[in-house]
Amino acid sequence: MGDDLTAEVLVAGLRAESSAPELAKVRQRLGPDEEAFGLRMGTLFEIAKRHTNLPLAEVDRLLDHPAYEPRLAAFCVLDFKARRRLSDEQRRELYDLYLGRHDRITTWDMVDRSAPRVVGGYLAGRSKAPLRELAGSDEPLRRRSAITAPLFFTRAGSDDDLAAAYAIAAQLADDPEPVVHNAVGIFLKHAGTRDQTALVGFLDEHAESMPRPAVRLAAEKLPSDVGGRFIRSRN
Repeated sequence: MGDDLTAEVLVAGLRAESSAPELAKVRQRLGPDEEAFGLRMGTLFEIAKRHTNLPLAEVDRLLDHPAYEPRLAAFCVLDFKARRRLSDEQRRELYDLYLGRHDRITTWDMVDRSAPRVVGGYLAGRSKAPLRELAGSDEPLRRRSAITAPLFFTRAGSDDDLAAAYAIAAQLADDPEPVVHNAVGIFLKHAGTRDQTALVGFLDEHAESMPRPAVRLAAEKLPSDVGGRFIRSRN
């Protein structure tokens, strides 16, 4: 293993780019007890991308770190790995690490950065039982994973994949947690660009029980005369 392919080197790179002004910004979106370094997200992504070859054992070590940025960087590394041409076994390893360390996800951006390609990319063409299990969790961020992973299906999945994702969205349609129902709206918005008729049918059935922010997100790309009637019905 090269000296630069370690969790310690990546963490040192993050620390070197930290600053008090950026820490103040980061602290606004973290829990009061969550440690953080404070650096620009673009810089964090660049550092993570330079470490795409980081062995999974070292990614796992990053996830043990108490601070926010090393863990976010770990999920970014998983995402960058998943963009490559990989074998099914290699994709399964990324997927297993994500789900096996889901307890280290403490913010919505850790989910959004990696769940589509790492989880959705692996489950395309496979059973969606793991997503249904996540959707039934008591933990909001696990439920967010359940509906964020299927964003992959809106771009590259089969019709069956997308239909299964709509079923997950229905399971979570009236979820009261913003971190979940906003993700439902985002999924629906993108799913609608692939099949507008399916989205309108979903909203006909579920919009009345959905939180208003989710409806607004879902209808965002619909023609105004179509989306407007769902938004007005929730006013």
